[in-house]
Formats: sequence, C-alpha cells, structure tokens
Amino acid sequence: MSASKTTYTEADYLAVDEYEPKTSGGRIANYMDKRVAGTGMVREFGRKVFPDHWTFMFGEVALYSFIIVVLSGAFLTFWFDPSMATTRYDGSYAPLQGLEMSMAYATSLELSFDVRGGLFMRQLHHWGALLFVMAMAVHMLRVFFTGAFRKPRELNWVVGASLLLLGMGAGFTGYSLPDEVLSGNGLRIIDGMLKGLPVVGTYISFFLFGGEFPGSEIIPRLYSLHIFIIPALILVLIAVHLFLVVVHKHTQYPGPGRTERNVVGFPVGPVYAAKAGGFFFIVFGIMALISGTFQINALWNYGPYDPSPVQAGAQPDWYIGVFEGVLRLVPGTIGDLSLDWVIPTPWGGNTVAFPILLGILPVAVLFIGMFLWPWIEAWITGDRKERHLLDRPRNAPTRTAVGTAAVTFYMIMWGMGANDIIATHFSLSLNDITYWSRVLIFVGPVVAYILTKRICLALQRKDRETALHGHEAGVIEVSPDGGFHERHQRLSDHELWTLTSFEAPRPSGPRPNAKGKVTAVEKLRAGLNRMWFEERVAPVTREEYQQALEHDHHDEDGGLEAAGSSQGRITRGGD
Repeated sequence: MSASKTTYTEADYLAVDEYEPKTSGGRIANYMDKRVAGTGMVREFGRKVFPDHWTFMFGEVALYSFIIVVLSGAFLTFWFDPSMATTRYDGSYAPLQGLEMSMAYATSLELSFDVRGGLFMRQLHHWGALLFVMAMAVHMLRVFFTGAFRKPRELNWVVGASLLLLGMGAGFTGYSLPDEVLSGNGLRIIDGMLKGLPVVGTYISFFLFGGEFPGSEIIPRLYSLHIFIIPALILVLIAVHLFLVVVHKHTQYPGPGRTERNVVGFPVGPVYAAKAGGFFFIVFGIMALISGTFQINALWNYGPYDPSPVQAGAQPDWYIGVFEGVLRLVPGTIGDLSLDWVIPTPWGGNTVAFPILLGILPVAVLFIGMFLWPWIEAWITGDRKERHLLDRPRNAPTRTAVGTAAVTFYMIMWGMGANDIIATHFSLSLNDITYWSRVLIFVGPVVAYILTKRICLALQRKDRETALHGHEAGVIEVSPDGGFHERHQRLSDHELWTLTSFEAPRPSGPRPNAKGKVTAVEKLRAGLNRMWFEERVAPVTREEYQQALEHDHHDEDGGLEAAGSSQGRITRGGD
C-alpha cells in the first residue's frame, strides 16, 4: 500500500482544533490531548503486537504481584511503626500482654489483631512478595532456556537479573521488619556473614546495625530500604524493561509466517489490554483466596526478638534459603585443619572465616555468571546475529544442560537451608543429610548436565523421525504379501515447521588473530565451541523430506489423509 500524498490546508488544521466533543468525558479527553498529545502515543503503543503464548504470562504475573505488594504495603504503612524503642504490650493478644517489646513488633501485633483487615493485608503482602520473586525466577528461566536473552536483548536480560536480586532484597528487608524471633535469627545470620569478611566485615556490621548486634538502628534502616529505595529502583527497572520490550519488539516461538522481521499476535489495544486486565484480576483473586485461607508468618507464636537464645527450626523465605543452606554445607574444619585463619595486624590480628567466605563464593559465582551469560554464550558460539525467534530447549541441548546443571547446583544449596526440617520430618540423620549434600553439590550438576543433554538429543531424534514419517496412528495393516506395518499420519504445516525450523551449526575451529596467531584464549573458545556443537542432530532437509514421501510405505489412498497441506512441502528451517 503506498503512502498517502494528501496535503492538508491551514483550514483543515483549524477545523481539527475547533472540534468539540458532545460528552463531558470526551471534552476532558480532548482538552488533555491538545495539551499532552496523548493520541499519538496511545495510537503508537496500541498498535504494538504481542504474541499469545502461555509461557509469556510469567512476566505478567510478576508485574501484577508487584502491584499487589505495593498496594497492600501502602495499607500497612499507616499502622506499622519501624522503631526499636521499647514498649509494654497491651493489645488484644493475651499471651503477650505486659511483655516488653519493640514498637515494630507491637505494631505488627496490632495489625494482626486490632486493625480491621490488617491480618489479611499482612498475609496478602507476604504471599504477594513470595509470588513476585517466584514469577520473576520462572520468567528468567523461560527466557534462558528459549534463548530470549540473545542479541539485541542482552541489556534487558541484565535488567531482569537486577530485578530478581532487588526482589530478593525487598523480600528480605520486609521479612526482617517485625523484629520477632524468626526475623531476628535471619538478621543474626546476615550479621555473621558480614563479620566473616576480612578486615572490613566488623566495621560494616557495626555501621549497619548502629552498634553491636542487634543495635538500635537496623529496623528503621531496613524500613527505608524496603518502602522507598528498593521499590523505587524496581519501578525504574520495570519501566526500562518494558521500554526495551517495546523497542526490540517481542520474541516469539517459531511457526508458519513467523520470521526474524515480524511479530504474529494481538495488538495491545483492545485485545491484549482486555486480556491482560482480566488476567490481573484473576491473579488478584487467587492471591486474595490464598491470603484469606492459608496462614503465613504467625509472628505472635515467636515472641519479641531476644539475641541471647538460638531457636532451632527457623528458616527464611524460600528465595533466601540458598544463602543459609550454603553456610550449612561448608565444614568448619577439614580433618585437623581449621578453616578459621588469623591475619596478623598492628591491632592484634583479624580472623578470616573461610567457612563463610567459601559459602558466599559459589552463590556469588552463580549470580555473576547469570549476569554475564549472554556475552559468555555469544563468545562461545560466535553468534552475533539478531535473534527474535525463540529456541525450543531441546534444540539447544548444551544451553539447556548448562541451565539444568546450574538449577541443580542452586537447589542443593537451597534444600540445605532446611536440612534440620528435612531431618526431623523424615526421621533422618542431620549429619548424613549434610555429608550426602556435600557430595551432591559436586556430583549433582554433572549428572544433571549429562542426563539433560542426552534427553534433549533423544527428543531431537524423535522429532526428526516424526517429521520424516509422521505420527503413529495406532492402526496395523496387512499388505498383500502378508507383511505388517503401522499406518502413519503426516504432519500439519504448523507441526512440520515447529520440528524442522531450527539451526544446528557445526563446531568452528580456532580463529587466528590479525597477526595470524591462535591465542590461548581462542583455543579455549574453540574447545568450548566444539563441546557446544559437537553432538548435534541436524534438522530434516527438503531433500530428505521429499525422499521420505517418495519411499513412503503406504500410499495416500490406502492410509490416513495427510494433515493440513504439508505433503510435498517443507519449511525454510530444513534448508
């Protein structure tokens, strides 16, 4: 369609300016539009096309749960007092009446027992925070396993990883605010991790807590982080994330008519906006149902925090469990060798707590690797092209295997955060769980990598067989010469495209630099590239598909009808 060459006169523009809607709502909208030019922005954004696939909903769930957390948190701020000043409780909960506690804990009890709807809002806030981090984690896994982080979306991946860490930080700072025994134990663990840092650790702990643990400033400082600094950063990154999604256009799964240069789906307005709005209320309704029926963080059972006793069976929220679990994995000694070393200093020596540092190291490596992964994979594969079509995880077996190994590594550390609960509930030895977990932390990721890669390659071979010969129909036929064979049904165009539209590059050897020399780094890259692509299952080519049709064991008249119109055709993925 050619562009319109209509020229507008000054009178035409004046006629537009003189337009006055008949309804009051229209007049208000027209007044605002003339001053902020919103029509153009709404028109441009409303025409953005978003693909429709169920895996894309995880990002929406994360956004909607964050909105729920913000709204419920705004309600809680009217009654919560983030002060560590002591008071004597005289509220409705009789077992704690007359007990001395901080204002933070007292107002948390007030919200739970004396404010109408307060307990529901507390639980809605807590469940919403759990769902927010979980939805982000699942969304990040979807992006990773489908390759949606590749060029040009590397920076958006970093934004998403930053949002995940900020969500964990927001959850921990909020979890620690009530100042009861459970949250106090969590803060004590953080204090120990800070003090494990050589030389500077004790100073950081002293300044953060406002003195020796538990100090007198930690709750107000966590409150500022929780309701202002971290949410502000999350809002900014959400805006950046959505802006980059619009700029880069949305990724989509392969299918007929879907290329690297288009997006097949629904426009934002009105279809996608209506569906997204309805989905928000579904998420809110489910969260409200959970919050009204399932108890969480019954803080009145624990009492105010007292640093002198240590309570067993205390676990943090699930997303922080990895930090505690890894500390339980690291031994304090190896044989007769103590892992606590002392660095001589002019003021008498400083202890280096290697059990803590060795525990922090694998978690740090895991998260740093997550941030850098788009560039690591691009360096290994040598892929510098823009990618807007997603991979099926089975068609990228090495990436899928690496991701599964990393998840296994994380889950072992996470599970160790509740090793005492596992021991008591399943009548197991706590020491045996710890010893086996120390073995699994090394063996588990390797086994997960090997099994995942084998499964992906097997699924690819199955897809290749299906593309060539179709689906097994479950009907056994007898040929005139007495032979038996099973009838097959050919694939539809969409199924055939899905099974054949992918790339399977061959390994690339080392590349010399400008001086003609192959560096050690390039040899490392070539070795990793060979590992990445050495085991591959090539997609079905057009020639192979044509041969399969010509040598089909059953003709079209005697077998089932071919699905769709795929006979004699194959998609571009097989070229």
